[in-house]
Amino acid sequence: MAAVIAIALGRLALLCYFNNRYGYFRDELDYLACGNHLAWGFVDHPPLVPFLAKVGMLVLGESLRSIRFLPALASSAVIVIAAMVARALGGGRFALPLTAIAATIPPIYLSDGSLLTTNSFEPLLWTAAIGFAVLAVKREQPRYWLGFGVVAGIGLEEKYSIPVLGLGLVAGLILTPQRRALASKWLWLGGAAALLIFLPNLLWNVHYHFPFLELTRNIRAYGRDVELSPVQYFGQQLLLIHPLNAPVWIVGLLALLFAARFRRFRMLGWCYLVAFAVFAGLKGKNYYLAPIYPALLAAGAVVIEDAIEKTGWRWPKPVVVTALAVSGVFLLPIVVPVLTPEQFVAYANALPFAIPRSEHGHEAAVLPQHYADQFGWPELAGAVAQAWAKVPSGERPDCAVFAQNYGQAGAIDFFGPRYGLPPALSGHQTYYLWGPRGYSGNCLLVLGDRRERLEQLFDRVEYVGQSDHPWALERNIPIFYCRGAKFGSLALIWPKLKRWR
Repeated sequence: MAAVIAIALGRLALLCYFNNRYGYFRDELDYLACGNHLAWGFVDHPPLVPFLAKVGMLVLGESLRSIRFLPALASSAVIVIAAMVARALGGGRFALPLTAIAATIPPIYLSDGSLLTTNSFEPLLWTAAIGFAVLAVKREQPRYWLGFGVVAGIGLEEKYSIPVLGLGLVAGLILTPQRRALASKWLWLGGAAALLIFLPNLLWNVHYHFPFLELTRNIRAYGRDVELSPVQYFGQQLLLIHPLNAPVWIVGLLALLFAARFRRFRMLGWCYLVAFAVFAGLKGKNYYLAPIYPALLAAGAVVIEDAIEKTGWRWPKPVVVTALAVSGVFLLPIVVPVLTPEQFVAYANALPFAIPRSEHGHEAAVLPQHYADQFGWPELAGAVAQAWAKVPSGERPDCAVFAQNYGQAGAIDFFGPRYGLPPALSGHQTYYLWGPRGYSGNCLLVLGDRRERLEQLFDRVEYVGQSDHPWALERNIPIFYCRGAKFGSLALIWPKLKRWR
C-alpha cells in the first residue's frame, strides 16, 4: 500500500500543479452560484457539489486551485480505494500497484480530478460502495451492507446515477448464490439508510414537481446529446478508460463472470452488464458508466498478477507497469491542461482518433468542451461592465443583467462584483427558480439574444457591446441595453422564460 499511496499522492500533485492553467469551467461557475443559494436540491443536480464548492471557497479561497482541490483529492483517493478492492479480491504485492497505475491513467478520471463537477466524486463513491459489497461477501459479515447504503445515500446527494449501481448489484445478487444477502436485515437497513440520506433531496424534488425529470425529458426532446449505439458506446469506454487498460478491465470482467476464484463475487460481473445495458439502452452520455471501472481494473490486476506468477518470470511486471505509465502520459494532454491551447490543437490533430463530443452543441468548438468552456468568462464580465457604465445611475437600481444560460449568469455572479455588477437573472436551470428578484424588467442588459426578438419586447433596444474569446465555446456574445418593457412586468412573463434543457 505504500507504493499505492505514493502513486495517489503523485497524481494529486500533478492535478494541483496544472489545474489553474486555463480558467473557471462553465459548470464550476454554476456550482459556485448554487453554493451561494444553498438548498436541498437544484434543477440539474443534487445539493452535495454546491455545498462542497461553498465549503471549499470558505476554507481555501476562490482560486482555481482552491475550488479544484477537493476533486483532485477525491480522484486520487480512488486509486487507494481501488487497490483496497484488489486486496480484498485476493491481490498481492504486484496487483495493488498495478491497480493503482491502471486507475491513475484513465483520461476520464484525470478529467474528473481537474474540474469541479458532479462527475468528480462519482468514481470514489461507486468504488467505495463496491468495496463494502466485496467485504460483505468475502468476510460473510452482512453489516457491511449498511456501509454500502450510507455511501449510496451520499452518492444520491451527489449525482442521481448511483441507483444504476444498486440496480446492477441487486440483479447480480439475484442471479448468483449470493442472493441469500437479500434476506439479511443489514442489506435492508442499508437501503433504508440510503433513502434516509436522500430524503431531503427527494422532498425538495416533490415540492418542485421533479424538475430533474422534466429536464431529462426536455434534453431528449430537443436532441441535445450525441446518441450512441451499444457498439459505439462500448468503443468509447475503451477510450475513456484508456485503450491499454482495456485488457486489464476486460480480463477482470470475464474473471468476475466465469473464473472459479471469483465465484463469490460474480454479482459484480452481472452488475457491470446491467449498468452497461441501462446506460447504453437509455442513450446516456459515454462517461456515465465510468465510475464502475476501478473495481474491474482491480479484478483484472489480480488475474494478471496470478498469470505472471505462474510463469515464474519477473520481467513482465516492470514491462506492464511501464507500458501503462508511458501510455498514460501520451494521452494526458487530452484532459489535463499541460499544453497551451495552440499546442493542444496541434497535438489533437496528430492523434489517431477524434476526441469524442457528448453534445451536438460542442461539435463546432476548436477545443473539446471541457477546455473550451474554461475560456471567455472574465472577458464576458468585463464587456458587461463596460455596458453597465452606459446605464445612467438613476436607472441602475432597477436595471438587471439577463443571461441566456447558467454559464453566462455564473460568470456575472462570480466576476461581476469586482465591477459593481448586480447578480444576474436567467431562466436557465436553477436560475429560473430564483426568479426575477424584484426587478420590473423596464431596464435590462440582455446577453446573447437576437435584436429582432428584443425589439418585440422593448421600446428601445441599443447594442452596447460584445464579448468574444478565440478559444471559448460561446463566441461573439452580443450585449443589448433594453428599456421600456412592452410585456408589463418581468414577474408576469417569467414563466415564459423558463429554459430547462
